[in-house]
Order: sequence, then C-alpha cells, then structure tokens
Amino acid sequence: MRGFTKELTHQSDTVVRYYWTLGDEQIEISDMLGRQLNIRFLGEKRCIACGRKVNKLYQSGYCFPCVTTLAETDLCIVKPHECHHHLGTCRDNEFATAHCMIPHYVYLAVSSHAKVGLTRKHREFTRWVDQGAVKAMLIAELPTRKMAGELEMEIAKRMPDKTDWRKMVQGKVENVDLIELASMVEERLSDEWQSYLLKERMVHEFVYPVLSDEPEPKAKSLNAEKDEVNGRLIGIRGQYLLFADGVFQVKKHSGMLLDVQLI
Repeated sequence: MRGFTKELTHQSDTVVRYYWTLGDEQIEISDMLGRQLNIRFLGEKRCIACGRKVNKLYQSGYCFPCVTTLAETDLCIVKPHECHHHLGTCRDNEFATAHCMIPHYVYLAVSSHAKVGLTRKHREFTRWVDQGAVKAMLIAELPTRKMAGELEMEIAKRMPDKTDWRKMVQGKVENVDLIELASMVEERLSDEWQSYLLKERMVHEFVYPVLSDEPEPKAKSLNAEKDEVNGRLIGIRGQYLLFADGVFQVKKHSGMLLDVQLI
C-alpha cells in the first residue's frame, strides 16, 4: 500500500476492529496481527484539509495557513471552556453551529487511570476508542461545547483530564469503579450542574486487538519521518500500532506519504 495516510477508523465489536486508509486503499489492519510491517516515509506531505504540498505539518496533518484560519484547528477545540463564539470572534460560524452549539457529553473513562473528558453527542464511542479506553461512562449532557468544557474543568480540579499514553499502550490500566467514581463526582458538584447529570449510567467496556502471548511493547514512540518502522505487529490500541520495540501513532503521521508493506 502507498498513499497519504489518514488516522485509523474503527468499529466497536466484541474486539475493536481497525481500518487504515492510505490514499484510495483501505485495509482492516486488525486482521494483520502477527505479520511483519515495514512503514516508510516517502518524503512528501500534504495538508489533510486543503491538500497543499508543504514541508511541515501541524496538529496531526494541517498546513500552517489552515491551522491559523480553520475553526477546527482553533485553540478552543482542545480547550472548549475558552470558546469565544459569544464574543463574535469565531473563525467559522457555520462550523460552530454544526459542531459546537450542539449537545455534548461529559464522561469518565479509564485508559491508563480514571480521567474526565468531553465529546459531541453520538461521537462518544469514537472518542473512547481513539483514547484507548478500556471502559467509559457518560455522566452529563450539556447543550453546548463551551458548557461541557466548563463542567469538564470543574471535575478536572480533582482528577486528570489526560491519558498517560505510555501506560495505555502497554495495557497498564488502573482498576476503577466508574459507578462509584461518578457518585463521588456528583456529590462534589455545585447545584448549577446537577440538572445536567444523567440519571441512567451505563459502563461500556472495550477490548483491543492485542496478541496475548507477546511481551508488552516498549513505551517508545516510533517516527517514520526519521527512521523506517519495521517489526511484527503485536497489537493496536487507540491510534497506536504496537511493536515489540515501540509504538507507531498513525494519527500523528496524517498527511504524510507512506509506503506500507505487509510481509
């Protein structure tokens, strides 16, 4: 396979199924466990938004002009509580209407340890699998992304809002009772948030395609731009392909022209 790579897509099944697209080709990469992979960067990069050929990419695949002009690359996407739409300074009002001024969930998840996060309504399973969560649970629904970000920040005063990727790729996960944790979170929240909390709480669990008889991968990030990536594929978690000597983050390489050989 050869083409400009995109991030992994997936389907939540008994075991998560992963798909990798390069150019016009797509393979079910989770079916390739146990096979040797050779991943080689061919020296060309194109923005995943505008297609411009560039020397450097930002934010997992964007050129500099797109990073500085698109709403989807604005700082408020990673810091939703800093949304500035109400100030009239949003980069794209149509984007805001479609992606931000709609219901969002706040959730608890366990990828390495318990964390709080947020996601657009109906996108929660994609979000959880991208983070390599082994279990997750919705705890609140809010009418806008900004409000969800504000609640996330309130909860994050007492618990992390980031995943430890090193522990996640190695499967080193804390045993956390999310139902009990949600009750603790609810007790600590002020009255202004109580009406947004969900009464019905369901814990969703995820199993990733990982060979059980292999040692855990080294918590080392492999970069195809610097060196060819060669090794036996022993698993996939989140956006990472797992090899014995390190892990390859597919999303980080978005927009790069890659040659991928399966042996």
